[in-house]
Amino acid sequence: MSRIILITGATSGIGKACAEKFSAAGDNVIITGRREERLKELQIELQAKYGTKVLPLCFDVQDKDAVFNLLGNLPAEWKKIDVLINNAGLALGRDSFENADIKDWETMLDTNVKGLMYVTKAVLPAMVAEKKGHIINLSSIAGKEVYENGNGYCASKFAVDAINRSLRIDLLKHHIKVTAICPGAVETEFSIVRYKGEKEKAAAAYTGFTPLYANDIADAAFYCAGLPAHVCINELVIMPVQQAGSYYFNKDQ
Repeated sequence: MSRIILITGATSGIGKACAEKFSAAGDNVIITGRREERLKELQIELQAKYGTKVLPLCFDVQDKDAVFNLLGNLPAEWKKIDVLINNAGLALGRDSFENADIKDWETMLDTNVKGLMYVTKAVLPAMVAEKKGHIINLSSIAGKEVYENGNGYCASKFAVDAINRSLRIDLLKHHIKVTAICPGAVETEFSIVRYKGEKEKAAAAYTGFTPLYANDIADAAFYCAGLPAHVCINELVIMPVQQAGSYYFNKDQ
């Protein structure tokens, strides 16, 4: 039986890689994102390549009303979501606390924390009714170790860590799995967004070592979602070989 996989932030990076990975395995996917054209392109690509069903939903996870209206009124064949991958998120700015842009903080918290909570809340009733399901939250090493000039982003990912742990406890009685995947450096559009389009600064974040790639994280999510019903990976921290923490890198000279 094909599963139904809901992936937020599926228009690029890790979310897109997850959509590809699960579709290739025969799963049907609900893909969400803010860029409608990219969603439609991905829908056509996945359906043509793998023959699986794809439902694109264009909305911003920050928009509470849109989240609950769209996810609360899914077509009947899409209602029983087996796996939710909370991938939508971003970092904005690398400024010291006193110089940070408050709008950046608000956007990160609204997306990374509140958006994740909205989507999870909207999806949970069907999982609770079925007494099964799996929630995979994409977090970060930034939710484990605070680093200089990472104030707002680290705060948002520490919140995701707390949400993940509390969900695991609260949903225990419903037999619902909860997993956090906490990557180190992953080369996607992440740094371009963080540095607000400054491509040289974004590229410098990955120089001197081989980073993780979106497919690496999609592979990890797929593995976690494919384990037997009695097995749950609560948390997975994954790094490039040349990285051992937020500050520890072995870069090529």
